This record gives sequence, C-alpha cells and structure tokens, in this order.
Amino acid sequence: MSVPVFEEFEPAADCGCPGCARQRRDLALGLPVRAGGHPAAHGARRALVLVTAAGVVLGGGGAGAATALPPPTGPLTPADLTDGAVTRTPADAGADTPQGGRAPLHGAPGPGSQPSPIASPTDSQISAATLRRTSRAEIINRAKLWVSAQVPYSMEKYWSDGYRQDCSGYISMAWNLRSNEWTGSLDRFAERIERTELQPGDILLFHNPANPTRGSHVTIFGGWTDYTHTAYVAYEQTKPRTRKQPTPMAYWENANRYVAYRYKGVVSGGGTGGTGGGAAPTATPYPGVAMFGPGANNAHITQLGRLLVERGGKKYYSQGPGPKWGEADRRATRAFQLAQGWKGKEADGLPGPDTWQLLVTGKGKSIGGSSGSGGSSAHATGFPGRGSFRPGQSNAYVEKLGKQLVKRGFGKHYLSGPGPRWTEADRRNVEAFQRAQGWRGAAADGYPGPETWRRLFR
Repeated sequence: MSVPVFEEFEPAADCGCPGCARQRRDLALGLPVRAGGHPAAHGARRALVLVTAAGVVLGGGGAGAATALPPPTGPLTPADLTDGAVTRTPADAGADTPQGGRAPLHGAPGPGSQPSPIASPTDSQISAATLRRTSRAEIINRAKLWVSAQVPYSMEKYWSDGYRQDCSGYISMAWNLRSNEWTGSLDRFAERIERTELQPGDILLFHNPANPTRGSHVTIFGGWTDYTHTAYVAYEQTKPRTRKQPTPMAYWENANRYVAYRYKGVVSGGGTGGTGGGAAPTATPYPGVAMFGPGANNAHITQLGRLLVERGGKKYYSQGPGPKWGEADRRATRAFQLAQGWKGKEADGLPGPDTWQLLVTGKGKSIGGSSGSGGSSAHATGFPGRGSFRPGQSNAYVEKLGKQLVKRGFGKHYLSGPGPRWTEADRRNVEAFQRAQGWRGAAADGYPGPETWRRLFR
C-alpha cells in the first residue's frame, strides 16, 4: 500500500499568478474571526493534501499529521507618545494588527442605534441618503469619548455603546454606523480622497486583502500637527487602549499603503441631518500652530483675524486684519478663548485646533457673550473653570450649576439646596447628567468641564 504524501505549499508574497493569488486569499479567509479573519469564512482553513492512491484510508503508520498554520503574532503596539515626542522608530514596526470582522451592535446603545442584522450591501446601496448624517465636530467628539474613557482594546468585547473595541469598531462608533464594520468593509461607507484633502473626521485605512491580520489598521485624522503635513493627530483604537497622539503620515509602517477616505454621510455645520446633500464642509483645516505667533506672516493669520472680527473682535484691531501676526491678533484670540470659558494655557491667545474649529464653523460663544451657531444659551455665563467645582469650594457658580441641574431633571441627589458649597450631591447629579450624554469613564466623573457646562445650559 502506498503512503499518502502531504505537500506544504506556501504561496509567494509577490507572485501574481492565479494559483498563488488564490492560495493567499484562501489562507486569509481561513483565519478565525478572533484573529482578524473574515467571519464569512470562519472554519474554512484547509491543508493541501495530495493522495497518491484513491480510496486509501489514512492509518497511524507512515503518515505525519498535517501541521496547522501558526497563529498570527500579536497586534501592533507602537509606543505611546508624551507631549508629542516620537519614541517609535521604523525598526519597531512590522507587528500584526488584528482588526475584527462585521458584527451587529451589542446591547442597547440608545435610540436609533438598536442592533441590526448583518447584511452585505453593495456600494450602490450605501449612499449618503441611507446613512446617518453627522458633522466633523460630532465625529471627533465621539472619538474623544473613548480616549477619555481609555477603552481597552479587544476584538471580542463590546463597549457600553454597542461597538466592538477594536480599530474598525472605533471607526464604526465615530461615524455612528448602524453596525460594527471591519477594515474590509469601511470603504463602502466612504469616498476615496487624496491625502491633501484630509480634514478632521476622515480616516486613513490600510486593509491587507492577502492576510487581514498582517498590518490592517485604520485611524481617524484629527488634523495636521504643523504646516509641513508630515504628521497628524491620530485617534485610534489599539493595544492597550484608545489613544490620541501625533503620528507620522500615514502610519508607523506600511505608510504608503494607507488610503484616505471620507464618510459619505458627513455634513457641514453642527447638526446631525437635514435636507442637505451630505457634501463635505468647506471649512479650512487647522494649518498648525507654527502658522501663528510672533514672527509669523501668512494668509492664515488674515483669515483668523477676519473670523475674530466677525465674532466680536473688531475693537482689538486699529487696522487690518493682515497677514503679519500682531498683538491685536493675540488679544482678540484670547478674548474669544475666554468667551468659551477657557482658562490658563487654554486661553493663551494662540489658536489651537479647538479654537480654529469653533471659528471656522461659527460655533461657540462670540466675544462679548453672544452665541454662535453651536446652540449655546446666550444668557448662560461662560464656564468659570474646573477649579470652581472641587471639594471645599464655595461660590456662586456651584449654586448656579445646581439650580440648572434641578431645572434639567438631574437634582435627585439633593436633600436640601442646592447651595454655593460643592458637595457630593453636586458631583453625583453632574455624573448623572454626563452619563445621560452617553459619556462613560473619566468623561463622566461628576466634575463639570467646558462641554458639560455648555450642554447643561444649552
């Protein structure tokens, strides 16, 4: 009786022949879902077995058992950055990046976000008209929620909002999709763009079809770090937890393989819908901190000055605004920042990404207290700073906060008052309000920040 022969076949990574291409695809589709394989092909991994004689029953002698392919190595874990100092080098690159599969939402994340069955829509079916509308500011704000909550990375667990805790689940959450997508399907909800067109809320996607666990990853573009456009602020879900950090364009490795995409449902302004066609906003992206400050001279300064004049800053300019940075620009910028309730370094007179975003979108409070299009109450006092709401503090802002909480239906923890002294009842009521916004973890710690204050008095 002849002995069956087992032949190992490893397709060449750079071979374009149909045989190698088919084998690479089969190997990728055969990976289990938890390792990043496509769920439709779960359990489909096979070894190629060539039997020399038909009808031979495999016995215990002479035939070695087929060896299973080794599992992929762990996901990409670039070192965290501190104050923008890059500690990751190209020599550290090359690890796997699992990125999940398609799945419905889990739990009850809230109205309009119930779990939906998995479907396989075509590109023509996924149009802007069928997607939830969202603005760039809303995308970034949702991304920040996971950063604040320090959501642990997992391909198998789901956060309280119903989205899977891996990189593609993070994008699904930020884009407010109706299901958890994976790197192989996110592009169907987006339009491909050039990297020069990137704006906050767009993504940089690398999907490796030959083996999705080898390098596949996706990040949210949060804005350029400076005028050179060689690095950007990336929001991403990776081990050990969600983070926001300066990142080389487009990533630490496989940089040339990342593709820029824009969500089809993005709309201009701060709303979540309307009758508009879903076109991308025309707001100028933040040009970088190097464009502003002493010695700077460029068109972005002129644009900044004009925006500040429109928002109540005309009194600071005796002439202009013009392209050369001056004391008038600094004072007007600081006045606008103070109007948002920002203090200290947040109101230093130099426009950062948040200041720029509010100005170009017409949001936030204008200089002098009037509201922009963001919907803040024109009668609400600007946020007085976090230091006003801490144990031992007693001031009028605490009492004002408490009365507004009661008015909004979040005063159940008060046994008396509210009064001017900060108490645990104040903290618990603020926490209840924050959780009602969908915030979790550090974003719902019971201590009001600028966004809590803005929403409470909206």
